[in-house]
Amino acid sequence: MKFGPVPTQQAAGAVLAHALQLAGGKLKKGHLLTQADVANIQNEGIAQVIVARLEADDIGENDAASRLAQAIVPDQDVAGLRVEPSFTGRVNLRASMAGILQVDVQAVNAINAVDPMITLACLPVYQRVSETMMVATVKIIPYAVPDAALRQACDLARNALTLKRPVIRTARLILTEVAGGKASLNDKAVEAVRGRLAALGVGLERVVILPHDRAAMADAIGQASEELVLILTASATSDIDDIMPGGLRDSGGQIIRFGMPVDPGNLLVLGARGAQSVIGLPGCARSPALNGADWVLERVICGIPLTSEDISTMGVGGLLKEIPTRPQPREGK
Repeated sequence: MKFGPVPTQQAAGAVLAHALQLAGGKLKKGHLLTQADVANIQNEGIAQVIVARLEADDIGENDAASRLAQAIVPDQDVAGLRVEPSFTGRVNLRASMAGILQVDVQAVNAINAVDPMITLACLPVYQRVSETMMVATVKIIPYAVPDAALRQACDLARNALTLKRPVIRTARLILTEVAGGKASLNDKAVEAVRGRLAALGVGLERVVILPHDRAAMADAIGQASEELVLILTASATSDIDDIMPGGLRDSGGQIIRFGMPVDPGNLLVLGARGAQSVIGLPGCARSPALNGADWVLERVICGIPLTSEDISTMGVGGLLKEIPTRPQPREGK
């Protein structure tokens, strides 16, 4: 692509680099100049204009953006993403449903390393998204890019972004209570958990309230038939043999991870019982504010495998906004 000022009489067929306000109207930046445009510009006494002129091996910005977007999402139904029409060298990608965004980070970095003028920006890995939410944007910075560079970027882009759909549809919430405990805490917990589940299309089928007792916990877990069992105890889990993790093991389940390097959310328990996923929620889950449990819950619902090692890598970025109602805030008084 050749860019720069040219005599106005030579500008036909070139792309206008800067908008011009003429007596007959405005010529926008990026406008492909015609002979009639050139005549109107000359009539205004403008001797030269700044333009971009595509060369034989150049691909225009809109075509280039569309080609890269189609390479990223070759099948919109499979990817769960919608590719929008191009404009000014940009194509936006939107979620076609609620889910979790999976990103091939190496592929995205490789695309952006091909040519600084070819760019792909997207949401973070495993970001929960809702239907129609923008998840990425392709932007061709100049008015055209070399075909060879575009081909290289497209080759790297195959399925770089996909949306993981929810695979779990039913959940049960088990709450424990202690003598003298506030019933309002359980009410808030149910509301907050129901909202989290609803965001991914999961129904809260049943809420069970029982004494803060290991045997009662084991029995309640054993009776649950839903795909996902969430547990929020009246007193925070403080040991691997506490009420929630102990009751899970007694019911025939297993502990995958106790504790996570995300704050709020340290006291999470991730487990399983047969095909069921079981999550012991930290106390901060009574608030709708983001906490570490959200990161685990969302991935479990969308069928993304989580190991103890996966959770151990969540520390970078794991210092989340403090929840004002937290019983024991980070800053001591």
